[in-house]
Amino acid sequence: MIRLAQPADHETILLLWLHSSLISHSFIAESYWIESLQMVREDFLPKARVWVDCDTNDEICGFIGVLNQQFIGALFVEASHYGDGTAQRLMAAAKEEYPVLLLEVYQQNHRAMAFYRKENFEITAETRHPGTDMPTWILRWFHPLSE
Repeated sequence: MIRLAQPADHETILLLWLHSSLISHSFIAESYWIESLQMVREDFLPKARVWVDCDTNDEICGFIGVLNQQFIGALFVEASHYGDGTAQRLMAAAKEEYPVLLLEVYQQNHRAMAFYRKENFEITAETRHPGTDMPTWILRWFHPLSE
């Protein structure tokens, strides 16, 4: 079930973000993610519109956060829910709300890139992440005028 995140969800979201970041970004030092946790808690979560996908026990399986009505700052799914449609449901919620979506993805994150390609995101720029100096792509999706 997709729903907007509540303040009571924030600690679960933070733990999911940290655990998933460490798993999916093994090419970046763990210390970077641990040091970024406070920024996610104090800056990202209060500013983003965040949806969570919950299982039948109301446990959070994944979340997506959108900043400035277009920038996906986070899309993370519990590893036990990889491939079960959680990421697609979360992305559908964001796509339903916003006609244009942007995001930044590490070029070495092949799993994420494969997902975003399936979701019809296109590379619009190549850059480097300011916090890690690792190469990234800026991706864009827009709602087609007619389907």
